[in-house]
Amino acid sequence: MFASFKQKFRDWAFKRTAETGTVTLTQRRIFIIPTRQGFTLCFVLVLMLLGDINYNLSLGYVLTFLLTMMAVMSMLHAFRNLAHLEIRPGRAEPVFCGETAQFMLHFNNRSRLSRFQLCLVQTGASFWSTTPNPLAFDAPARQDTGVALSIPATRRGWLQTGRLTLYTEFPLGLFYAWSYLHFDTRCLVYPRPLDDAPLPLGDAPDGSGKRSVAGDEDFAGLRKYVAGDALPRVDWKAYARERGLQVKQFSTPVGEELWLDFSAAPDRTEEDKLARMTRWVLDAEARGLRYGLRLPDNELPCNYGIAHRDECLRRIALFNLPQDNP
Repeated sequence: MFASFKQKFRDWAFKRTAETGTVTLTQRRIFIIPTRQGFTLCFVLVLMLLGDINYNLSLGYVLTFLLTMMAVMSMLHAFRNLAHLEIRPGRAEPVFCGETAQFMLHFNNRSRLSRFQLCLVQTGASFWSTTPNPLAFDAPARQDTGVALSIPATRRGWLQTGRLTLYTEFPLGLFYAWSYLHFDTRCLVYPRPLDDAPLPLGDAPDGSGKRSVAGDEDFAGLRKYVAGDALPRVDWKAYARERGLQVKQFSTPVGEELWLDFSAAPDRTEEDKLARMTRWVLDAEARGLRYGLRLPDNELPCNYGIAHRDECLRRIALFNLPQDNP
């Protein structure tokens, strides 16, 4: 019953969709409720008041109302700890499945009062319950504080933060003040690459995705001298050993079109094929090859470079997923 009440309250208090830009915590967005300690103190104060009335204790009245005023001030401080904070989302770098995504959030405290003991969790992990590893931080006065929220990436595709709960129990832990946040920010999760997956054969004779042409980089052997050859290329040491005139040959490796084809992956399941192709993309880029990507629904021409690698990984990560995949 209590879980159902919490869900209905969240639906009522947070009817808006995902937000963009900067969010300012006004009084309409901040909610306060006593904690367990707060309800316990309230019960004790009621008993004290009944005892004061029954025995007509003047000093008892003073102590009771002093503790009551302290609790009221604690509630005001809890509200002020969140009021007028400005929050904006940052960028989340892509990760591989099985890693942890880092969502950056920036908390701008424009006031001259520092904010203490702020906690950030995904909605549903708090509200009177014990929060597993909340992200706790402070927001110094007149500073912009960057906070990285860690969320495990358990499957490929787009990973969103969902609704977040920013809360505080400052200063005495008697009141729980919180606000909901839901930003339109997401992180791309690539499939987890296989540990070892040899590249498919390329167009080069050795299957490396490269071939050699005449150039000036690598020594490729010797050939017989032909009239008109440059004298600096003549192997004079071989001539001194009476081996005749021979000319040094050099070659330069150039990229061939290495196609990474979904249908060429020997794995049975779709996810295993995508994991193999992820490894192929990483290895091909590390070797400096020119490579293209063939998926059943699209094709990416051969190229190389970080931008090309990221585009290949993006298409692999989003293969066969809905366009609005969260």
